[in-house]
Amino acid sequence: MIPRYTLPDMGRVWSDAHKYELWCRVEVLVLEAHAQAGTVPADVVEPVRNAPPPTPEAVAEVEAVTDHDVIAFLTAWADNTTPRSAAAYVHYGMTSSDLLDTALAVQLVEATDILLAKADRLVAVLRDHALAHRTTLRVGRTHGIHAEPDVWGHRVADFAFAMARSRDRLRRARSAVAVGTLSGPVGTYSNIDPAIETSVMAALGLRPADVATQVVMRDGIGEWISALALIATVCEAVALEVRHGQRSELGELAEPFRTGQKGSSAMPHKKNPIRSERICGLARVIRGYVTPVLEGVPLWHERDISHSSVERVALPDASIVCDYVLHLTTGLISGLTVDAARMRANLDLTGGLVYSSAVLLELVRAGMTREDAYALVQAAAMTVFSGLSGAPQDARQGAEPFRDALRKEAATRGQTLPEQAIDRAFRPERYTERLAPVFDRLARLS
Repeated sequence: MIPRYTLPDMGRVWSDAHKYELWCRVEVLVLEAHAQAGTVPADVVEPVRNAPPPTPEAVAEVEAVTDHDVIAFLTAWADNTTPRSAAAYVHYGMTSSDLLDTALAVQLVEATDILLAKADRLVAVLRDHALAHRTTLRVGRTHGIHAEPDVWGHRVADFAFAMARSRDRLRRARSAVAVGTLSGPVGTYSNIDPAIETSVMAALGLRPADVATQVVMRDGIGEWISALALIATVCEAVALEVRHGQRSELGELAEPFRTGQKGSSAMPHKKNPIRSERICGLARVIRGYVTPVLEGVPLWHERDISHSSVERVALPDASIVCDYVLHLTTGLISGLTVDAARMRANLDLTGGLVYSSAVLLELVRAGMTREDAYALVQAAAMTVFSGLSGAPQDARQGAEPFRDALRKEAATRGQTLPEQAIDRAFRPERYTERLAPVFDRLARLS
């Protein structure tokens, strides 16, 4: 991933230098286990353990000749070993995939732990923001059209619970990828004792694969990449809501806009939702990696390397981008401006049409058939809609137009409105009075 979107901790996990450090760690653990079992001479362990990891440049120089990354690593590392002959027993009984898959599992666990910490933080930020706005009235929208009164905290609570579920999926996926193997060519343990595998995996915080046919089956990595895609997609849902709320016509929400920030090279007045748009764009990148990674599950017979080239790109990129998206989304919500007055003004924008469902029910409760009540309310609503068409925004304020239209429509049908019941229907707080259990559950979310 390009440096623009790479945060330092996650970047280190996927650096070549760290990868070779992990490869050295795995090989030393295997060598120590062999020496303890008497498979290799005990005196080779210390020189190998003391040999510094080869630099990425040194490995690349050898690989330019060998065209094989593991052999290049082993050769470059042997060059750092004194005496060099001690390196003869490094990689004893192993195949390349034993080293690659086991070290990759460690990297995936390290990357996941960084992501889980950030996901925990985002869940807390969303939870606290929602609780702070549990009474901030706004209009709910379905299909982009005004529906009924809601509160902003209710909308954000949905995001908080979704992020918590996504985080928990990643926790489960961490277990799915914390799997290594040291079973040799085609996974039959022909040149390495299973006890070596057990010992090394325990030291690395991994578990041995139940079975490996030279490579670890990629279904666990598929689960992991899917979990990242879901996290990013929930972040996108948050960002999309902010983008909609920041549109000039709504003006309900606004991203942080720091001193000195510029919105447009041509139009100095612009304050664009660039963070939200970046989140939405990068979520697509992560989702784009799901299919290529899943296609690494079916391989030819015991092993091919069609998965390897994909994973070299997809796994670091997906985790780096997910890390950055979590970081952006947390900052977005932490610094979000919520214009409660504008939310209330938009709620009143259509003159009370948002109360139509409660009016319908009150008319039914007063003795009307549902069909007659629906026809009356819809006819009055259509009259209001025609009056609102083309009207300036300041002419749309207040609830009287719809209520007046209801009275007139009822009169034409020889009916009288139950005024006290209609009073209740036109009180926006009525629509959110039963949300208390939702916010009680939210307050317990961690």
